[in-house]
Amino acid sequence: MPTLSEKPRLEVRNAVAGDVKAIIALTSRVYPEETPYQPGIIRGQINAFPEGQFVAVFDGEIVGYAATLQLAERQIFRQHTWDDITGGGYASRHNGKGDWLYGVEICVDPGRRRAKIGKRLYEVRQRLCEQLDLKGIAFGGRLAGYKRAKKAYPKPDDYLEAVKARDVDDPVISFQMRLGFEPVRVLRRYHPEDKPAGGHAALMVWNNPYFDPAAATQPLSHRGRDTVRVTTVQIAARKVTTHDEFFEHVRYFVEVAADYGSDFVVFPELFTLILLSSEPERPPSEAIKRLSAYTPEFIERMQAMALGCNINIIGGSHPTIAEDGDIQNVSYVFLRDGTIHAQEKLHPTPDEREYWGIVGGDVTDVIDTDCGPIGVMICYDSEFPEVARRLADQGARILFVPYCTDTRHGHLRVRYCAAARAIENQCYVVTSGITGNLSNVDNLDINYAQSAILTPCDMPFARDGIAAEASVNVEMVTVADLNIGTIQWARAQGAVRNLRDRRFDLYRVRWSDGG
Repeated sequence: MPTLSEKPRLEVRNAVAGDVKAIIALTSRVYPEETPYQPGIIRGQINAFPEGQFVAVFDGEIVGYAATLQLAERQIFRQHTWDDITGGGYASRHNGKGDWLYGVEICVDPGRRRAKIGKRLYEVRQRLCEQLDLKGIAFGGRLAGYKRAKKAYPKPDDYLEAVKARDVDDPVISFQMRLGFEPVRVLRRYHPEDKPAGGHAALMVWNNPYFDPAAATQPLSHRGRDTVRVTTVQIAARKVTTHDEFFEHVRYFVEVAADYGSDFVVFPELFTLILLSSEPERPPSEAIKRLSAYTPEFIERMQAMALGCNINIIGGSHPTIAEDGDIQNVSYVFLRDGTIHAQEKLHPTPDEREYWGIVGGDVTDVIDTDCGPIGVMICYDSEFPEVARRLADQGARILFVPYCTDTRHGHLRVRYCAAARAIENQCYVVTSGITGNLSNVDNLDINYAQSAILTPCDMPFARDGIAAEASVNVEMVTVADLNIGTIQWARAQGAVRNLRDRRFDLYRVRWSDGG
């Protein structure tokens, strides 16, 4: 007889970023004939509404997943598709002021269905609905038995009526009815890939018995920490005599940002080229290889600064030779818990390719921090709207853009595109440029910058969409407080709602990894 500590243990808890891989494996087992979920979609769900995503863990293994978002009533009780109402699955339609919970997904490992895991996931959703004092829960329930019964019921409406009358037992809808959900209408072509259901679903509704329409506090938006302080460093390219001198100069700015209570400090693209000013001038190909040799020391020193100063550092960018021999322009992000992330530049400029042989990276994803998910776009990447859109879909509310431009024309390309990205994705964009001149470092001989902290253009934000900006070509720091809750408000109730108003029925971007 096993002891109590050896018994299998079932836990239902909120999903976290570390669960993404296991959730994808679970959905692949549940839906073997469908395109599997991609990591970015699961991350987007968790980042959009962390309180609404749940996993069931049985004996240490994730065997169930439930994804949820908040929506306004008018969105739910009209004809809609799964893609449209969930933002392509990313939960980007989440509205923190919505008065209903909407179920995006519930799935249970086929080998664990006798443990009543599905029932537990529905119940935890109901508890969340009651805690938030929302009107109820709705979702599209699969008409799982429709294809088999189509001869008797050619129209999905007739089939649903038969299920409601309990003349037909549908393996999904009948189960959901036993849990207290009522079918309201057929959602046509809700999920075209669902062949057994003919692509159709039923709008299932559960009304919260504790909802008080007279309560002044409804609806509620339960968010985490709202205000994030950011510092952008506009550093001057100046000659140093030793590499220690360079790192001490960087430390000065990190300490200044930390003393101001900043959560993030961001440095410019290629600011580590300053290290080469203490050495003899080299041809471009040799110089970039020499700079890459500083990578271990750069990572070690920057990580120590992040830990010691209790601040998250966006380490500009630093050329790095990859394991396959390619030279890539990499932004290293040093979090104050000691973790390190790397974001490759996806789009090297023609100059970078021809002058230094830099090769573009292949992946861009959000980075989870203690202030929420962020994204990094290195300079030229900000001029491609698809990059920012992917990061915003994955939950980023702040995008950091380290850049290095030699002329005002180049600076303005980055500046105007960064402002556009802030508007398109209703997020904050923080730019950090390098200024000054270095005569003995090729490709860093002249620089032009005016770093800025940009906002969407809407009523709660700065009138001109600029929270703060540096003076032109002056070494300085710029600080601003960014309210994440205001971003949520703008996405839900702003004068325009660019992120939510996309036409998924007309267009979408599909990345090579499926995200």
